[in-house]
Amino acid sequence: MASTQGLKFLEAQGVAVTLHPYDYDPDADAVGLAAAAALGLDPGLTLKTLMVEVDGKPACCVLASDRHLSMKKVAAGFRGKAAAMMPPAKAEKLTGYRVGGISPFGQKRAVPVLFDAAPMTAPKVWINAGQRGLLLGIAPDDALRVLAAQALPLTA
Repeated sequence: MASTQGLKFLEAQGVAVTLHPYDYDPDADAVGLAAAAALGLDPGLTLKTLMVEVDGKPACCVLASDRHLSMKKVAAGFRGKAAAMMPPAKAEKLTGYRVGGISPFGQKRAVPVLFDAAPMTAPKVWINAGQRGLLLGIAPDDALRVLAAQALPLTA
């Protein structure tokens, strides 16, 4: 299995993860939900990575695949006034990952990261490993620690 920048980053941090490959569906309406279904995982613990801009500055939000961001909460969480989704081409250039395979770990340019608080009380969550069709299982505390991230309510 190919090693991704995200997996290399986590290995360098000494974080143990489990790998969960699945058949990526490029036509899926919701990649995170399709991944959860393919692997038989709880969509509330299968997290998606969304790149946003807060007051024009890049940031990253990680939330359950069955939830939607509240841009008002995102802006407040990053102490800004306005938040919007980052255009896909800009997200790919900034992270070094392709849409559908964006991971919060090992991005080409480190940006501030917030996790939605709801799934972060579970013993394990699943997040994209940096490649389409590959999730990693990780303890939420490890994810927060290595990214210097906070867990705040981010969903509508």
